[in-house]
Amino acid sequence: MAKSNSLTSAGHYNANYGNFQSELYAEIRREAFGEDIGQNSWLTTEELDRFLEWLDLSSGRVLLDVGCGAGGPALRAAAITGCSVIGIDVHEDAIATAKLIAAERRLADRVAFEAADATGALPFPDANFDAITCIDAINHLSERPRVIAEWSRLLKPGGRLLFTDPVTITGPLTNEEVEIRSSAGFYLYVPTGFDEHAIANGGLRLLVREDVTANLARVAEARRAAREARSIDLRQIEGVTAYERQQAFLNVAARIAKEGRLSRFVYVSEKP
Repeated sequence: MAKSNSLTSAGHYNANYGNFQSELYAEIRREAFGEDIGQNSWLTTEELDRFLEWLDLSSGRVLLDVGCGAGGPALRAAAITGCSVIGIDVHEDAIATAKLIAAERRLADRVAFEAADATGALPFPDANFDAITCIDAINHLSERPRVIAEWSRLLKPGGRLLFTDPVTITGPLTNEEVEIRSSAGFYLYVPTGFDEHAIANGGLRLLVREDVTANLARVAEARRAAREARSIDLRQIEGVTAYERQQAFLNVAARIAKEGRLSRFVYVSEKP
């Protein structure tokens, strides 16, 4: 994810990644997502597996996962398709956790994780990847047209880009809702049509645009409820203020998604 000077952002992600492998946080993920594959966004296993079908990955192909977090989705992609993966994230705790999980799952020979700031030029040569994914993290990256153009540079001809944008404006929002929904750091809110234009301007051909807001609403509410059921322990681990901030974040995220006022879309595009 993008760098942020926000102490709130650092606290939000450090609390999650610093305790990621504890049984308490694993229980919360299982209740929120239905299956714990080591994800920390709005992504369920069923959704990821459907996304992978669009990418046509196999042994010998290489995937770049931008904003990989603790690496769960990247590791599942490698295990299912046989591809190799490089995952990048700005959070050092996330990368450290991802490396440990890769070793535990005996996938370190095909999956590598690196700390990198995806808001700038990435340290890879042109036409280096068969596919690029960015799940629920593009909203943390400023200058989106430039970011997508950089991803286009990295794709091989015929390579595919898949990203989800979880904060597309599709209805009226109050300043309080935006403030709470943005409490985890930098957020770029865009109107409908913005992502399609950025994809086209990056030299990519749009293949799929699908509304996947319902998944966000379900996961956010389930995660809020799972955390509330363990509030005593979480307050001790995270601190009262940080715990309550995350609960407010999840509550607002679920409500405005369910009401269709802030939506999540998945986009798949291809480099000619």
